[in-house]
Amino acid sequence: MQATLELWKSFFIAFSALLPLINPLGSALVFLGLMPDAPTDAYRSLARKIAFNNVIFLLVIELLGTAILRFFGISLPIVQVSGGIVIAAIGWSVLNEKGSDSWTADKGKGINLSPEECRALEDKAFYPFTFPITSGPGTLVVTLTLASRGEGNSLELNLLRHGGLFLAIVALSILVYICYANAPRLTRAIPQATVQGILRVIAFILMCIGLQIAWNGLSTLLPSVIHS
Repeated sequence: MQATLELWKSFFIAFSALLPLINPLGSALVFLGLMPDAPTDAYRSLARKIAFNNVIFLLVIELLGTAILRFFGISLPIVQVSGGIVIAAIGWSVLNEKGSDSWTADKGKGINLSPEECRALEDKAFYPFTFPITSGPGTLVVTLTLASRGEGNSLELNLLRHGGLFLAIVALSILVYICYANAPRLTRAIPQATVQGILRVIAFILMCIGLQIAWNGLSTLLPSVIHS
């Protein structure tokens, strides 16, 4: 009973911490803004790949993230600075994207893509759609922090906390698939001007989040440079 409670406690802590960072619905609008005109099946296929990539990516970060950073001599502040810059750049590109007012209504109704276009989309399944749009540096830092909660405790407690974190990652990735696969349908249910406005606001917030993440890393690094 106590083990079950610890598992679900870890799940809810991880789910509530990662949900605003992954933000499946908001990320789906950014995903839609970067997608070409394509049929619904293409959205579902790509959304499935992104969700699967997200599970594998965050699982690797959960289990090996700290060791990987130590191996390459990379600190978390450096991850924050570099990743924050990438996120800010994506937000800026979406914010300044030019398109017609009817682009959201047309997406999801496009003709079948050529094999070359399908391969081009599949090449984007990990970057930028999985990282950093779905799971950015903020998600990585929080995942690393949550994964380290079990350090210094018993093996059973450590496994339970890692299990709860993994279940949260799977649950959020399922939400990512649902939102990404149905992104055109979701936007068609909303007036086009409203969708355009929401996308611009989310892109601006995404740019601000990227800058904030980069600043968090810089604020940690700068004192060591100033006092050296």
